[in-house]
Amino acid sequence: MRIALRRNYPLHFPQLRADKCPMTMTPQQQFPKSVFLNPRTAPHIVTLIMLSGIAALAMNLFLPSMPAMAAHFDVEYSVIQLAVSAYLGLTGLLQLFIGPLADRYGRRPVLLVGTAVFTIASIGCIFAPNATVFLAFRFLQAVIATALVLSRAIIRDMVSAEEAASMIGYVTTFMALMPMLGPVAGGFLDQAFGWQSNFVALAVAGCVLFLIVALDLMETNPPKAGGFREQIRSYPDLLTSRRFWGYCATAAFASGCFFVFIGGGPYVASEVLGMEPRETGLAFGIISAGYMCGNYLTGRFARRAGLHRMMFVGTSMTAIGMGLSLGLVLSGFVSAIAIFGPIFFVGFGNGLTLPSANSGMLSVKPELAGTASGLGGAMMIGGGAVLSGATGAFLGEGSTALPLILMMLATALASVLATLYT
Repeated sequence: MRIALRRNYPLHFPQLRADKCPMTMTPQQQFPKSVFLNPRTAPHIVTLIMLSGIAALAMNLFLPSMPAMAAHFDVEYSVIQLAVSAYLGLTGLLQLFIGPLADRYGRRPVLLVGTAVFTIASIGCIFAPNATVFLAFRFLQAVIATALVLSRAIIRDMVSAEEAASMIGYVTTFMALMPMLGPVAGGFLDQAFGWQSNFVALAVAGCVLFLIVALDLMETNPPKAGGFREQIRSYPDLLTSRRFWGYCATAAFASGCFFVFIGGGPYVASEVLGMEPRETGLAFGIISAGYMCGNYLTGRFARRAGLHRMMFVGTSMTAIGMGLSLGLVLSGFVSAIAIFGPIFFVGFGNGLTLPSANSGMLSVKPELAGTASGLGGAMMIGGGAVLSGATGAFLGEGSTALPLILMMLATALASVLATLYT
């Protein structure tokens, strides 16, 4: 009876048909073996790492320079802070259009245009005469979201769902270095050469990325017939899929736990625990270190364990970590170790969860991998922005660490439930 059910309902067991789906062939079956800087072979993993890494670097390289930038342009700090908050929102919005564009016209041309515009925008930031012009060019830099969205879609173009989760895990292992190394490098550049040097570095990185895309990136998704409007009409095909919503919810709540920490962690560190800025930086490094470890293990074991098992273990680890933090605080152990130590498990759990959840999104309809990547990414960032903003509403003068921990635990438990639903 079980065998008959599987035969009658193959869509519930997509892994049983992976060997018959042309979109899930291995690179050896569908693409020539990768040779770096040869556009007639499969894209090299170095190229994919650079795509995701530079997109992450553009977000945080200049963070230590923000006070100096506010002084340079003679504006309030809150104005320069728009270079982070508004940039993040615009990144989420752009992802709604990047995916359909890349599914319609191909990955390569969209990436070439995106990196070229990013490079020009970085140069514009260097020579901006006032804060308004600077912010205009900074918002234009958000087009580098094409690199983040399409690096995942390219991987899914080439390999099966489980292999995609493994490959995404390896790629994001290196990408996780950017939140740790980016602000450190940016602070050094600012101190040595001024805040503009951060955008010089981004402009150079954009030029290098453009050349590598041009010289290495084979087109993995040839242009299709029909217009962009027809591609946008493919959204309902994804939005009516319960599996797509399940993967998106898992990713949104799992990453939402991290965004809650971003929104409330600095306040708890400085106002509740009295930590110095360098100590706060180390606390944020803990979650990045956990994320790297989780991504590495995903790269090693995702093919054998499967997407859903990796997602369940990852979300469970996140929930267990936050449960441990809550238990310590309720027991009276209110310290940096009690609150931020278990944060390692949040990063570790996300490292196990997100590559598999992202691969699952792209596998619901492989022919719409770019659209799925963009739509899913927009949901993740949009949900994270809402959760991060909501955290600030619960933290104010006289607050303890408890609201932050409870919100993180709630989102972690929601990610477990979303995985079970999926």
